[in-house]
Amino acid sequence: MFDFLDSGQYDLLGAFWVTVQLTLYSAVGSLIWGTLLAGMRVSPVPLMRAFGTAYVNIVRNTPLTVVLVGCSLGLGQTLQITLGGGDFKSIGFRLAVLGLVAYTGTFVCESLRSGINTVPVGQAEAARALGLSFFQVLVLIVLPQAFRSVVAPLANVLIALTKNTTVAAAIGVAEASALMKKMIENEASALFAVFAVIAFGFVVLTLPTGLLLGWVSKRVAVKR
Repeated sequence: MFDFLDSGQYDLLGAFWVTVQLTLYSAVGSLIWGTLLAGMRVSPVPLMRAFGTAYVNIVRNTPLTVVLVGCSLGLGQTLQITLGGGDFKSIGFRLAVLGLVAYTGTFVCESLRSGINTVPVGQAEAARALGLSFFQVLVLIVLPQAFRSVVAPLANVLIALTKNTTVAAAIGVAEASALMKKMIENEASALFAVFAVIAFGFVVLTLPTGLLLGWVSKRVAVKR
């Protein structure tokens, strides 16, 4: 049933390595962008709050496929933005990372905002009474506690991001789901085996992540 894996026709490890790269780059970018969005959403500046709220509500409710295709067609083909890529493969990969960051950052933002709401208001008021600015209060007092309380939700976002990388196949990124499509076309008699192999690969990627971050969440949880 799994004879097609021995033919050397399919680079299974290479495809999953692209998936891992998409996940890692997008996770780092989403954490940074989501943190900035969370800061905007709790900012005392009305314009920043309005932008953060509008961006999160619009992008979060837009299908990821639309976001990625929009990055590919709008930025890549229409505006000729290559993000430093030299060929179609590298440009598609970088645009996929950009789209995943733009989309996943909204979920990181909402997770962080829920963590910010768990920080007692008195701590922020005491910090402001000492003369700290909003930025100092946010970075030194609020965010460190917020991050500790939302490790588990962020783990769920990371797992969802890993699975969402399959959508990158829509713009030509040769990751695991793109290989699965090719395998299905060529191995019609072994469809169950193809699905089983790809599913097992994603379980290997996501299960240890969930267990590790679940353990971290218990270790760093803020005792109230």
